[in-house]
Amino acid sequence: MENIGEIMNNHVLWVALLACFIAQFLKMVVELFQYRKINLKALFASGGMPSSHSAFVVALAVGVGQTEGWGSPEFALALVFAIIVMYDAAGVRQAAGLQAKILNQITDELFQEDHHLNQERLKELLGHTPVQVIAGFCLGVIVSWVGSFSY
Repeated sequence: MENIGEIMNNHVLWVALLACFIAQFLKMVVELFQYRKINLKALFASGGMPSSHSAFVVALAVGVGQTEGWGSPEFALALVFAIIVMYDAAGVRQAAGLQAKILNQITDELFQEDHHLNQERLKELLGHTPVQVIAGFCLGVIVSWVGSFSY
């Protein structure tokens, strides 16, 4: 039970989670303005504006830097982790999403004729554009800095 208490009192963890939840909520708001309807699925979707992955790991890294020191090995570890996650979100996962889009287009064209292949569509919104990652980065920094006033 003592470990659970320590987790519950881990301010850096809670600020990082808050940044992630705010980013997911903002995705729903962005979709509301774009499509003029509420999409609750946006609360749980990957991809989109802003990047919740970026907000999460950046808030974590900034929180670690604030509590452990900017020159600490813990901050270095969190920063490297954040860079890898943001690179993956804007690079690898974005490329996978583009490939899924092309494969879906090929499948659509194939099924204009009578084929017996699986017609299940691939998820296209997997990654983030660089702007979405930067927005998530900024959100993570802001949430972490604002959250630092509470301890």
